[in-house]
Amino acid sequence: MKMPRFPKASIGAYLIAIALAIALPILAFVALLLAQLEDNERDVLKRDTVQDAQALARSVDRQLQDMATTLRLLSSSPELERNDIGTFFDRTETVLGSDSLFVLLVDKDGQQRLNTRRPFGEPLGKMANMAALQAALESGRIEASNVFRGTTSGEWVYNVTLPLDRSPAGAALIMTQNASDLGKLVTTDALAPGWSAAIIDNSGHVVAASGPANHQPGDPFNGDILPSLIASSGVYQNDKILPHALLGYAQIPGWSWKAVVWGPVASAQASLMSTWRFLIYGGVTLLLIALIAVYALARQVRTTIENIADMADRMGSGEIVAPIDTSVVEANHVAVALSNASFDRSETEDRLHFVMHELVHRTKNLLALAQAMTRQLARQTDSVDTFQRAVADRLEGLARSIEVLTSEQWSGVSLRRVIDIHLATFLQGPEQLDVTGKDFLLKPEAVQNLGLVLHELATNSVKYGALSTFDGKIAIEWKNVESEIGPAIRFTWTESGGPSVKAPTETGFGTTVTKAHAAAAFGGTVEIDFRHEGLVWILTGLRSTMEHERERV
Repeated sequence: MKMPRFPKASIGAYLIAIALAIALPILAFVALLLAQLEDNERDVLKRDTVQDAQALARSVDRQLQDMATTLRLLSSSPELERNDIGTFFDRTETVLGSDSLFVLLVDKDGQQRLNTRRPFGEPLGKMANMAALQAALESGRIEASNVFRGTTSGEWVYNVTLPLDRSPAGAALIMTQNASDLGKLVTTDALAPGWSAAIIDNSGHVVAASGPANHQPGDPFNGDILPSLIASSGVYQNDKILPHALLGYAQIPGWSWKAVVWGPVASAQASLMSTWRFLIYGGVTLLLIALIAVYALARQVRTTIENIADMADRMGSGEIVAPIDTSVVEANHVAVALSNASFDRSETEDRLHFVMHELVHRTKNLLALAQAMTRQLARQTDSVDTFQRAVADRLEGLARSIEVLTSEQWSGVSLRRVIDIHLATFLQGPEQLDVTGKDFLLKPEAVQNLGLVLHELATNSVKYGALSTFDGKIAIEWKNVESEIGPAIRFTWTESGGPSVKAPTETGFGTTVTKAHAAAAFGGTVEIDFRHEGLVWILTGLRSTMEHERERV
């Protein structure tokens, strides 16, 4: 059964269809989102409202904890142990260093022994909030009082009370602050317009507040709402008590106070609803613009495709085609690829002939190497078993060398590694090779070209040179030089200890590889000296053709 085919149509029609296929489902999905937007945003708003209340609770908790820490610090003063109230007064003023926090020292009946709101030595009466003192003494831990009007300050204040355990100076150490100073922490800057925030004490009175609700310290908070705020945090919503509004609350951990934020739902959602309306109107407008743009682009793409198709036709007929320049970047890449492919095809045919020739030559070399090894081993061994094991070992080593060359893939290989790989199977012992020079990474092309040359030099040495005898040696040396061609590397192969050397009367493929190919591959020169005591082969090649870029970084 054949799959149904798409109808034949122009690229413009298909592009327009693609634009509609993408845009229409998106618009339908947006409509579905709008249908669910109100419920989803209400959930988000509830979560954000609770988080705002928790953030406010943490801010006030830090203030109360700082006050409690200061009280603990003061309670450990040695002046209290000595009942030296005057010195303790001076220490307290130094520690506080603020005009908004004050310290009281009272006995269990509430009689003030010290109040930093008044100069030391001035007669003091009893504190105003006895209930908070008694609660702290009974619980034995630090507590925050309800908001109350202070006798000394005449302002709405609150206390943080620390009971003193058997101190001769008094029963409790109290830090007090005006509620208006705490109000600086209660801000609505991060809330939506029209929203308010407040701190409520254990009696349901406002300690500090801000926002359009305009609550003042000491004002009772809505008594219909407070009984519902029983969890550690949450939201409260009741259109009868708070019409079209939402309230979030959070208990201040470790204290009896609560943080609350509240305000109209509409103001918190107004910006998002406006954004969605803009998205709908803008989406429809952009869809129309996109359809017009798609039609214009279709004409341009059609022309580009026709030109590329023409290039492909000419390439198929065997022509070498030049790349075309279009307004479509990807099409330009295809054009360049087609052009390169047409050139590469011709070059590949030439390279193929060379590779086939080199393959035949390499095969002959391997066979010659195997013959040379067997001849050498035959002279060294005195039994068939010994000869057989020696031959097997040499052939296995040759196989390992070929396998390593294939696995290395001629990429980022050190020069010393290349030398070891290509000469390992030719040497009768490590004493036959002497390598001198600072190792470095070869380029992939250099690995291939130098490996071919080394293999050829080693093969010739086994056949006719130093490696054909036990006493023969190969010395390889390289160093950086400045030559006429620029920064270069001089690579020297020197043979010694072998049979007398004579210059060949004929040149073959091996000479082409070690001389012409090497010079061309490394952009330099090759010198070959057939000295009586041994062959000397010198390559002077550009560093840029040999040294890997990672080595130069």
